[in-house]
Amino acid sequence: MIRKYIIIVMGCILLLTGCSIPYSKQGVHIINREEKQMPPANFMPVTVNIVSIGDSLTQGIGDIDGKGGYISYLKDKLEENHSIKEVDFNNFGVKGNRTDQLLDRLKQNKIKASIKDADIVIITIGGNDVMQVFKENLMGLHVNMFLNAEKGYSERLTEIIDTIISYNNETDIYLVGIYNPFIRWFSDLKEMDEIVNSWNDASSTVINNYSQTTFVPVDDIFQNKEETLLYTDYFHPNNEGYELIANRIYDYLGKKGKLYKILK
Repeated sequence: MIRKYIIIVMGCILLLTGCSIPYSKQGVHIINREEKQMPPANFMPVTVNIVSIGDSLTQGIGDIDGKGGYISYLKDKLEENHSIKEVDFNNFGVKGNRTDQLLDRLKQNKIKASIKDADIVIITIGGNDVMQVFKENLMGLHVNMFLNAEKGYSERLTEIIDTIISYNNETDIYLVGIYNPFIRWFSDLKEMDEIVNSWNDASSTVINNYSQTTFVPVDDIFQNKEETLLYTDYFHPNNEGYELIANRIYDYLGKKGKLYKILK
């Protein structure tokens, strides 16, 4: 994990600088206050452990290369940085997962163990919670149905974050927001943009209650670009869409947390 490498680097720095520390006549160390040249950021590249959990966006549905959607693009982009030796991803994405299903899967020993060793956890969730409202109310959809369901979603999302932190209170958590592919399938519901914005606001509100969590918005990436960024099902991103999501996550990884000093 990253913190192990920081300890090793600090030890090397102390050894390197310690060799040139002068002594007084009494044999006491005299601190040389002249500025020492610090080793470059890539002096000892780190290995980054990332756990990706959630729905089909984590599984990579729509990626015609079958490399895991945004994950392959994000891994390549991170490993281009000379301060990063390797990025190890553990992908636990399952198509169709809602927040209640993800909560159940978080109890699995394999996922729990991976989170315990994770420097970063990236979550994609929420789109299928919105879809559930559609499926349960096809004969009479209206905005209030989504707003009512939003409260339960926020409560489950809070429980998801609390569970992850209970496994590893030092990991950085990034929640990727939802976007709006629904307009093509439910064109008669003109308020879909309003609904998506409201659910993203609810997600952001939950995330803002924690110090080590970050909300990553992606809805703007897809606005008015559905024809070029969505897969043939007009629901999941295509490869270009996933690459843009990876770029957005990369930007937010560099804003705070463990990779801040490396990516800033």
